[in-house]
Amino acid sequence: MITCLHGLHYVGDKLAVLTRAAGWLTPTGRLVADLDLSNIRLPDGRPAGQRLTAHLRAAGFSYNSRRRRISCTGRRDARLPYSYLGADDRAGANYTGQPAVHSHYDEDH
Repeated sequence: MITCLHGLHYVGDKLAVLTRAAGWLTPTGRLVADLDLSNIRLPDGRPAGQRLTAHLRAAGFSYNSRRRRISCTGRRDARLPYSYLGADDRAGANYTGQPAVHSHYDEDH
């Protein structure tokens, strides 16, 4: 089991951490992490939104938007159509009141 509760808020390339961790799982292993999708931004600064959620689900992740929790069970070679552009550590507080980092991505076409 891999857990990351309230840890991804501080990470720049959140999507890389998730896809790499999914590859470390055993066939019955489980990954659970808190992930506030409002901290994942497109080049113009808007949150990546529902398209990102759809891509995560297509890659085998489950996302609970109410709890802001992502999970998957079983090893997978998850690939997401996003290129990491950088992070903004001046994003301010997130929903927990803790400082957060906005991660900026461009959607690959």
